[in-house]
Amino acid sequence: MDIATIGGILAGTAVVLAAVLVGGDIRTFSDVPSALIVIGGGFSATFIRFPLSVVFSALLLGIKTAFTHKKTNPRDTIVEITNLADTVRKNGPLGLEGIDISDPFLSKGVQYIADGYDGPFILESLERERDLNLERLEDGQRVFKAIGDAAPAFGMIGTLVGLVQMLANMDDPSSIGPAMAIALLTTLYGALLANLIALPIADKLGLKMKFMEINSTLAIDGIMQIRENKSPNLIRELLIAYLPEKMRADLAEAA
Repeated sequence: MDIATIGGILAGTAVVLAAVLVGGDIRTFSDVPSALIVIGGGFSATFIRFPLSVVFSALLLGIKTAFTHKKTNPRDTIVEITNLADTVRKNGPLGLEGIDISDPFLSKGVQYIADGYDGPFILESLERERDLNLERLEDGQRVFKAIGDAAPAFGMIGTLVGLVQMLANMDDPSSIGPAMAIALLTTLYGALLANLIALPIADKLGLKMKFMEINSTLAIDGIMQIRENKSPNLIRELLIAYLPEKMRADLAEAA
């Protein structure tokens, strides 16, 4: 579970609810027509922008990625690749059979080496898988960003609808209150949906895309060096460029 994402949404929701409860009754801020305008309109606009299959798959992948935290430390990956290279030096590619590897992407490349595939095939296959994974995450980011852009716009549309209803019935005082509620609550709902859920998740997906790209490229470089039977020390020196300065020093001391 990604504690930051879940904690941020819960904390933001709690702050808004606390402000509502301090100032009055929570039922005052509940309005079904306003929610329908914002949620229905926001998702309808998103369906217009993207194919239906892309929206559903991107939403599922985006939610799964944003709410799950898979920590892959590049330093640990380099150490693992170095150990794998040492195994190949001692026992040959078949020595990689049965080794437990935590990262599925790295494990797939190691299996390619153990199975005896040539270098160009391994490189092309792994780069294709990396690019497709990044493309799926990018689709999720674009869908959530589209929802974040559409929700405030439909909040404004709901505000205009409420104002029109209010002005058209100024002679009926009993209709002014509900019309004004729609006018104000749609703006509130649109702002909350965009700034508390959709846009933060889109930014989280963008950040995880960068981490995935770095870790996947690191794994590909390491796998190709193992395939070429380079020495473990040389591989570690080549891959250390992926680390910040402090982690480089720690890795050197550990080595």
